[in-house]
Amino acid sequence: MRSMRKPRIGLFMLVLIGLCLAAVLLYYLPPVHDRLAWRVANWQGQIQRWLNPPEQVVFVPGASQPGAIQTIAQATLSVLLPTSTPAPPVQATGTVQAVQTLPASATPPPTFTPAPTATPIPPQTLLTGIVYQNQQFNNCGPANLAMALSFWGWQGDQNDTRAYLRPNREVDDKNVMPEEMVAYVEQFAGLRALARVGGDLEMLKQLIAAGFPVLIEKGHHPADDWWMGHYMVLNGYDEARAAFTAQDSLAQPDVSLPYEEMASRWWRDFNYVYLIIYPAEREAQVMDILGPHSDPAYNYQYAAQKAQAEIPSLQGRDLYFAWFSLGSSLVGRQDYPGAADAYDQAFAIYPSLSEKDRPYRMMWYQVGPYLAYYYTGRYQDVINLANTTFQWAGKQVLEETFYWRGMAYEALGELNLAVADYKKAATLNPNYVLPRQALERLGVETPGGG
Repeated sequence: MRSMRKPRIGLFMLVLIGLCLAAVLLYYLPPVHDRLAWRVANWQGQIQRWLNPPEQVVFVPGASQPGAIQTIAQATLSVLLPTSTPAPPVQATGTVQAVQTLPASATPPPTFTPAPTATPIPPQTLLTGIVYQNQQFNNCGPANLAMALSFWGWQGDQNDTRAYLRPNREVDDKNVMPEEMVAYVEQFAGLRALARVGGDLEMLKQLIAAGFPVLIEKGHHPADDWWMGHYMVLNGYDEARAAFTAQDSLAQPDVSLPYEEMASRWWRDFNYVYLIIYPAEREAQVMDILGPHSDPAYNYQYAAQKAQAEIPSLQGRDLYFAWFSLGSSLVGRQDYPGAADAYDQAFAIYPSLSEKDRPYRMMWYQVGPYLAYYYTGRYQDVINLANTTFQWAGKQVLEETFYWRGMAYEALGELNLAVADYKKAATLNPNYVLPRQALERLGVETPGGG
């Protein structure tokens, strides 16, 4: 009897192993994987959150070091920032505390007016012709970019945009940044694109009325989950309803997005960013609508002043986002000491928020603090923030975070650690040029032999 059991047990184990392998292979078939990956990721995320709650992790910046701006990698800035000469910086407070108002020494809040327009806009506009895309798991950016491009006759879908924006299908890339979308449009879609910050409702309506759908990034906080970022395409507005018409890749086409919801909260989370796509022959029309915002330097300065004007009236998470936006706009102006101070203010507010309100995913979407701390010589803060970001993510999949931690390691003379981070960043996203430039600078072969 014992001799009979052993072959049966062995056969059973072989069948079980075969079934497991078949299930794994079936799961990774694209049609099956796209349907089930988000459920598996949610399940994994719930386990990770239970074991190591990311909302309990807090980053504490070190002391600010004004005047210690470094130039070790200044050449790389041309990839991320405009090259125009910085305007006089907006002054931010030098203290690090969760304040509710600006100090008396700060620049007085300016009065904002929309850019001048040649003709008044109609009370409602609806642009048709967008091919709706229901996003694949974490594919919000590629799906919305595909929708925005479809308005102009582009024939692809979110798989085409994803191939460039999120090329590594084995890795859950957490975010696509507006500048990556601009690069895709101009390199592969035969169209022009630009991204601006500090937007307002009137600017959005002016663009839509002129025939340009607008891609925005905003905060999103479903009832059963923590805060996250989300792209949407706006293709209409209605003054009577006081709402935009939006294509929501998470929900359905033609959803109503109230002006109040946009203006009072969610759009602030991403510094009121907006992205416009247009044919080259209509560039003059776009620039006319943008007015002075066609100049990136003016636009960053305006956005910085807008954030500064909002800060005294805000509290809680909205105040955190306003300080963060101020820092990001000052990074755009290359005022790194001011930006570092603004980010310090934001990170000082963060622990005072309730755990449910903490936007722990913020550093998945933004890299401004890395630049601010790096270019003020606060290399250990870059490293500490990168390590904290990986804790917030639950896994090490953010190529920008690896790159900036590598830059900090390099500045501290830790070349082996720097090279390892650059290689990881280049592997995670082969289209991310900065880590490859860093490896070439150090005379190290890039992954894949590039």
